[in-house]
Amino acid sequence: MTALIKLSRVIDSINERIGKVAAWAIVVAILVSAINAIIRRIFGVSSNAWLELQWYLFGAVFMLCAAWTLRANEHIRIDIISSRLTKRGRDRIDLMGHLLFLFPFVALMLWLSVPYFTKSYESGEVSSNAGGLLIWPAKGLILLGFISLAFQWLSELIKRVAIMQGKLADEHDHVSAHGAAEAEAERLISGLATGDEPPGDGIR
Repeated sequence: MTALIKLSRVIDSINERIGKVAAWAIVVAILVSAINAIIRRIFGVSSNAWLELQWYLFGAVFMLCAAWTLRANEHIRIDIISSRLTKRGRDRIDLMGHLLFLFPFVALMLWLSVPYFTKSYESGEVSSNAGGLLIWPAKGLILLGFISLAFQWLSELIKRVAIMQGKLADEHDHVSAHGAAEAEAERLISGLATGDEPPGDGIR
């Protein structure tokens, strides 16, 4: 298990670095959009390549940051049930979710993405729009994104098993949104009962 935990940490580190680099594509997309708008406004000239580049950059962020988001436990959760369970119960739900839902989804997308990318690459597929860009790099991002997500799935599975065996601390064992809301409500009620004014924004 020690070797697997080390492998998990390597995967986490790589995907986090990829995600942090890919996140800068948002800034690039904003700059491209602004430059395109200025040129179109001043010179009355535009190109489909500029528009497609923005789409590619958005796709890069969406696909290459997915594994980093999973590693940070920031994907949307509906914790109406899990927030009321014990830590052991939440761990079991996470484990079953990884095995029964995430793995089949990632495996299916990898199976579909490989021929989707290779056919595009081998044919040198280009956008059908005038002045458009090559299509295969965008399709390659889809494949790369699911490859990184598959590795992160493995990492999360290793960590969850290690946590359940007591060999690893759960760095994401925090209060759920539901629990946080209940704690805040209790704090406010307690403050009103004792006459202590809860901190506010100064508005009367």
